[in-house]
Amino acid sequence: MGNCWPKPVENLPTTTNTRTTSPARNNDDGKATKTRTSAAPADQGGGAAAVPPSGQIVTPDLKMFTLAELKSATRNFRPDTVLGEGGFGRVFKGFIDEKTYAPSKVGIGMAVAVKKSNPDSEQGLKEWQAEVKFLGKFSHPNLVKLIGYCWEERQFLLVYEYMQKGSLESHLFRKGAGEPIPWDIRMKIAIGAARGLAFLHTTEKQVIYRDFKASNILLDGEFNAKLSDFGLAKSGPSDGNSHVTTKVVGTYGYAAPEYMATGHLYVKSDVYGFGVVLLEIIMGLRVLDLNRPSGQANLVDWAKPSLPDKRKLRKLIDPRLQGQYPSKAAYGTAQLILNCLEPDPKCRPSMEEVLDTLEQINGIQMKPKSVKAETNHLRHYDHRPPHRTYHGSGGARGNATGSRQNNSPKVVRSY
Repeated sequence: MGNCWPKPVENLPTTTNTRTTSPARNNDDGKATKTRTSAAPADQGGGAAAVPPSGQIVTPDLKMFTLAELKSATRNFRPDTVLGEGGFGRVFKGFIDEKTYAPSKVGIGMAVAVKKSNPDSEQGLKEWQAEVKFLGKFSHPNLVKLIGYCWEERQFLLVYEYMQKGSLESHLFRKGAGEPIPWDIRMKIAIGAARGLAFLHTTEKQVIYRDFKASNILLDGEFNAKLSDFGLAKSGPSDGNSHVTTKVVGTYGYAAPEYMATGHLYVKSDVYGFGVVLLEIIMGLRVLDLNRPSGQANLVDWAKPSLPDKRKLRKLIDPRLQGQYPSKAAYGTAQLILNCLEPDPKCRPSMEEVLDTLEQINGIQMKPKSVKAETNHLRHYDHRPPHRTYHGSGGARGNATGSRQNNSPKVVRSY
């Protein structure tokens, strides 16, 4: 394979008992340490059952797969196993044994998502290292679980837990996505994503996610949200500094204006991105779409002036919801979005404050207008008490609106 490797990831906790070295880990003196090759215990692999809600920093116990094992798990990376594709490369669905992590037959054992680097990708190794560095270190119910990795024949692969319902992007924007997500599920997703981001921001060494967007929010079978794709994650400022100065990368539309203009990356630059995604969630539209009418291509520029006005806000809410949402909660969400989109990062709330606000908003329940009108009618004529109705149900069946944005400088990823 040769020895001409770029500088590996630094400052990862190390493990022993191995026969080979990996560019995933390095000591402070630059000498490569040996990497664990034995399989991790089942309860530390694909599931998050043992992880406390607050999350924790863990010593990596990642499985080092061979390329042959991952070829077997994915049926030699067959095209019909592809889950998605991004700047790093393609993501394939595979199956491994729950206890040994050995490859297994289709439908047997544990489903996994295998991200395989594109040989022509300039960002492959660097992002692969960042994934191992951050996801190998943190464990949280709202972060996708990294099970293991592989580097062989100048190919870099990562193995994650499989997320049954794919990305938030696929449910909000893609045509043929099926029934639209109800309001209460949208709030559940927003809260889960906020918890994951708040955890990253409050670790001892703050982590700036830097690429918060709908395609990086993955959903399990119960619509629990988990953040994925840590290839652009960055350690936060230290030594009393307020920001990190770095090369501008990410996805246009989600990146904070101060970062785009100066390269100064703040922890609250992530908060801006969260505000953009929250706007997408309530409107059901992509942040950028050049196929929309003039003046509406940029969702933030178009919607921001209308968010403080309750009447105008009603016209912005995703029509597929058919009014099945509490108007007070929608207005509270709009105000939170405005706070997150403040031009000055100092004026934005922290992610902990965002999470608190979202949880309060989620507690607001109000009957749909049609039911309210019916109960008011009954009150007027026979004074019967109003019926109790289930909040957050329904939504018209139909295709998702909005089209895929092909003018972004960065390819949207699924993992």
